[in-house]
Amino acid sequence: MTPLHSITLAMVALAASAGVATEVRAAPETFNSALPVSKGNFVFRQQFLDLKASDDPSAADRNLEVRGSISVLGYGVTSDLALFGILPYLDKDLDLTMPAGQRISRSTNGIGDAQIFARYTVFQNDMRGSNFRIAPFAGLKLPTGADNDRDSFGRLPQPLQPGSGSWDPFGGVVVTWQTLDYEIDAQASYKANTEANGFEFGDEFRFDTSLQYRLLPRELGPGVPGFLYGVIEANLFHQAKNKINGTKDPNSGGTKLYLSPGLQYVTRKWIAEAIVQIPVIQDLGGTALEDDYAVRAGFRVNF
Repeated sequence: MTPLHSITLAMVALAASAGVATEVRAAPETFNSALPVSKGNFVFRQQFLDLKASDDPSAADRNLEVRGSISVLGYGVTSDLALFGILPYLDKDLDLTMPAGQRISRSTNGIGDAQIFARYTVFQNDMRGSNFRIAPFAGLKLPTGADNDRDSFGRLPQPLQPGSGSWDPFGGVVVTWQTLDYEIDAQASYKANTEANGFEFGDEFRFDTSLQYRLLPRELGPGVPGFLYGVIEANLFHQAKNKINGTKDPNSGGTKLYLSPGLQYVTRKWIAEAIVQIPVIQDLGGTALEDDYAVRAGFRVNF
């Protein structure tokens, strides 16, 4: 799995995990939740990304930096059905050493591939002081990003392109257990990548868990303007090997596990959040480039 493509893998996970329109709740920072979006209301989430990958087992001594933003808009069609759209903007810079010893830089920026999906609550149990929900989702990644960018060295490698050029379906299920003091979320998803420009990214599976625990105030009472939550998340990614003209690339694919500590400040109408994704396992194919870290920060509002 390349660091570049793990970003697109995470796009659907950043979809707005919103509460009802009159009340914002704590939620996962790197993936979705099963909490509802009220009928006829919107939720908007904006996250900013900084990713660095420089652990290169090859002689190219690659150094990758990705900066960008991911915008998410959700709409409550009914109390159970919500629709989401995701649009990323990414700025990618890759430094590497050529076989002749020349150090070069290759870069690109622009709008990436958009995603649209629907999430439907199939089970809910609202109890005194807690609730439990299960919500499957399904959608499609659209080829809205440029997929044939070039620089002075020629066509950019497909993982460095802003878009993939392919139409890729995905789906999964998310489960949420919420109490007055904490919330636990879990998500499993699968994305089937298709071929474009003679290149096919490997299919992707991910499993995520999140715990959000209220740190302040310790006791609930009237007149509290906001709440501070501590967040810890685990993100497991697996990607099959990429294919180039039908042939598997041995220097691609593999498994990653991140542990991600973060904070959220939650008010009645908005959330501010930040999280650091730290790779603890990276079992990748061949000379695939390994991540150093990723930082995400942003906000979410209901209206």
